[in-house]
Amino acid sequence: MSVLSTGTNALIAFQRALATVSHNVANINTEGYSRQRVSFATTTPTAYGSDYIGNGTQITDIARIGDQLATSRLLDSTGELARLQQLSSLSSRVDALFSDTATNIAGQWSSFFDATTGLSANASATADRQNLLDNAGALVTRFKQLGGQIDGLNTEVNNGLLSSTAEANRLAGEIARINGQIGSNAASAAPDLLDQRDQLISQLIGHTGGTAVSQDGGAINVYTTGGQPMVVGATASTLTTVADPYQPGRLQVALKSRATTVTLGPSALGGQIGGLLEFRSSMLDPTSAALGRLATGLAITYNQQHAAGVDLYGNLGGDFFNLPSPTVSGNSGNTGSASFSASVEDLSNLDGQNLLLKFDGAQWTASRAETGTSVAMTGSGTSADPFMINGVALQVSGTAAASDKFLLQPTAGAINGLSVDITDPSRIAAATPVSVKADLANLGTGQVSNLRATDAGNPALLTPSSIEFIDANQYTLDGAGPFAYAAGQTISANGWSLTLDGAPAAGDSFSVGPTGAGSSNNGNALILSNLDQAKAFNGNTITLNGAVAGLTTTVGSAARQASYSADAQQIIHDSAQGARDSVSGVNLDEEAADMLRLQQAYQAASQLISTADTMFQSILSAIR
Repeated sequence: MSVLSTGTNALIAFQRALATVSHNVANINTEGYSRQRVSFATTTPTAYGSDYIGNGTQITDIARIGDQLATSRLLDSTGELARLQQLSSLSSRVDALFSDTATNIAGQWSSFFDATTGLSANASATADRQNLLDNAGALVTRFKQLGGQIDGLNTEVNNGLLSSTAEANRLAGEIARINGQIGSNAASAAPDLLDQRDQLISQLIGHTGGTAVSQDGGAINVYTTGGQPMVVGATASTLTTVADPYQPGRLQVALKSRATTVTLGPSALGGQIGGLLEFRSSMLDPTSAALGRLATGLAITYNQQHAAGVDLYGNLGGDFFNLPSPTVSGNSGNTGSASFSASVEDLSNLDGQNLLLKFDGAQWTASRAETGTSVAMTGSGTSADPFMINGVALQVSGTAAASDKFLLQPTAGAINGLSVDITDPSRIAAATPVSVKADLANLGTGQVSNLRATDAGNPALLTPSSIEFIDANQYTLDGAGPFAYAAGQTISANGWSLTLDGAPAAGDSFSVGPTGAGSSNNGNALILSNLDQAKAFNGNTITLNGAVAGLTTTVGSAARQASYSADAQQIIHDSAQGARDSVSGVNLDEEAADMLRLQQAYQAASQLISTADTMFQSILSAIR
């Protein structure tokens, strides 16, 4: 009977071991599956006097094979890969907008200034004037198209945050439920249930980033990249989306606890959610601000010069483009009545980056919205002495309360209100507002060059003036003087300036007066056509053309860097996956060898049972 019992125990043990091998082979393609191994041990022997006779084998454990360090590395890699892939995917779409000739700003930009150059060649031609207006409208449309695409990507980010937070909450709830099922002893839990939990944790970290920490008793706690608890034991936290306090159409991610809702910034979350937030803060917002800065630079520079010319009606030029003022939005939690009006006063210092204004009860301070870095702020905020911050003038009205905050967006909203102010081609101020005539009796070789309006707002700009030379080194202006003169020297008055080529002689005179209606003068158009080379930004060191090229380069560089980082992280992730699979993955050769070994053992156990039956039958026959 002992032989029969021993054989039966072995047969059952080998049968279960074969079933485990079959289970491994069947799940070779199951994501997250950890191979399982059967542990054998001898059964309790039977004492016969002073000796013990063994009773065969038994299964003591069916456990999954794993390496906690390799699993932790894979989890860390999973969250970072998800973040970088999300960032790279969206950044490449922005890059495509600014690099593709069908959608970028550079093509329409060049066409607009080419049209201005065409007008300078034939300033009185209606066709050339209309062509300039058409190209100006096309350029504004291109700005708005790019702005619309950026707004669309902002909407995608919002939708991505909604779907990712909902999925993260579902996964956290499932993990907490399994933690509860496992209870205080993970060793007794089904290996497949543990695999299921690990797979859910991997998916959760793919959404939020972070780490998984085992606690005593078998439960696993999951924390986000910033250390916020998503799962603690059998309790799951809830992620939600809340409206940005400055921009209600923009969603932020927050962690809900029993009593409070805490907003989480980009640094507090990784995974897909972190990638969405980082894309918006590091790519989308700067690109929107830079595009608006470019539009602002174009409008202000072109408007200033256009105002320094006269149109075909003989009137001084006004604004060529309409440009909205910078946006200042109050925090939804403000309790005071303060509000701001803003204007761009110094284009050379305008960087376009969003700024946070705070009132501490006594004074205002400014800082970068994305980094918190302090920014210099001068003035008192009155109309006579406005605040000056990075080229933007701010006037405050009303009364602020302590802790009131405002978001200043110098250029981010510029695209929405950008438009061409002129519809009548004859209103294009292509001519210099003043013209000069040399007296026919002049004896010298002096010829007027570079006549231009330097101050279109001077009320005496169109007042006739007379320049008379006493000799080659002295002149009078409207009878005043004499003033010293040197060859090539600029002569200026009443908001205009000119230079002379050649040498004037004693008695030579030049008359300066307003340009009449219908003039074919192209002086202002020539200046307008070269404004793309005007050094307008970064302390008057970067031209408008340089800013266009710089924007394209910056966007492309950021997209490439995100792509390189994602590719590098993919290699790291593949390595971590390989390390995990080398320990926990199913190896068909190994399983085949185990199956052959267990099959032979099973057959041997069957032979034991057959032998025991023969022995038993022999005993029965002997006593029959």
